[in-house]
Amino acid sequence: MRHWWKRLFYGGGIAALLASASFTAYCAWNVYAYPKSEKERVPETTKEAYHFVLVPEELDNDYWRLVEKGAKAAAKELGVDLEYIGPRQANIDEHLRILKKAAAAKVDGIITQGLTEAEFVPVINEITDKNIPVVTIDTDAPTSRRVAYVGTDNYYAGFLAGRALAEDTKGKATVAIITGSLTAAHQQLRVRGFEDAVRQEKGIRIVAIEESHITRVQAAEKAYTILKKHPDVNAFYGTSALDAIGVAKVVEQFHREQKTYIIGFDTLPETIRYLQKGTIAATVVQEPYEMGYKAVKMMAEIVAGKDVPAVTNTETKVIRKKDLPLRPARNYEVNTP
Repeated sequence: MRHWWKRLFYGGGIAALLASASFTAYCAWNVYAYPKSEKERVPETTKEAYHFVLVPEELDNDYWRLVEKGAKAAAKELGVDLEYIGPRQANIDEHLRILKKAAAAKVDGIITQGLTEAEFVPVINEITDKNIPVVTIDTDAPTSRRVAYVGTDNYYAGFLAGRALAEDTKGKATVAIITGSLTAAHQQLRVRGFEDAVRQEKGIRIVAIEESHITRVQAAEKAYTILKKHPDVNAFYGTSALDAIGVAKVVEQFHREQKTYIIGFDTLPETIRYLQKGTIAATVVQEPYEMGYKAVKMMAEIVAGKDVPAVTNTETKVIRKKDLPLRPARNYEVNTP
């Protein structure tokens, strides 16, 4: 019994050691097993937002502003930076210079058109060689190494316009075509589709094809010249957003509204007003907002390493006065009630 105090001392020490170990385990459990509060959480990695660039054919064009709206809406949802920069007026050299400058800045992705094969395909390939993905929008460059295309099937859109004219004129018309550009791929496709659509109509003749350089003024000048040279022309087809507007001004000046059929492209405010008045009979509707929105969403998937379809065509249709107002309004310059 004389060593009882030693046994008591050792027993107490062991108990203290066990208690200390239990407390340590409890603390460790609280640290690692339970999540931290929102304020305490620190992300494992911090990544800067992607930087995409959208380069349109013409910066202040109303059509491209709708593309911009859609693109910026998608960028906001995704938390990416989107820069909208391009020529103030259509200029291929300036367009290409901006593309090269964006690539030199090592942006994460570029969205643009493939306006002409000779000039744009080499530049797009040069950009993709720098591991910067390119998505074409509105106008494709299918022979380039672009990753994907988002936009109108331009041949089909032209074909729809041709069939609409044939139906509305009952297959009898002397037609003049005014196109935004004789060299831009999407404008060429719209002309070719139209020509194929009316080819079998014996009562339809195409007597002139002129270039407007995507301006109201030149579209009007070309329409005036055509009517002076071909007074029998009673139908016009405009392949860019401003062509039918220019034609409509001249047709009203000549007081030929009742005997001249006009079909154009897109739904700018002036186009809608002429459609409501009856000066423009029909217009081909695209989805510029959706193009911009889908292109940015697709680019985000591409830089994330996901597979995307090579071609995504947005909806195209022909509308007339009876189809107004259009929905959803975000795709069109139409005043909604």
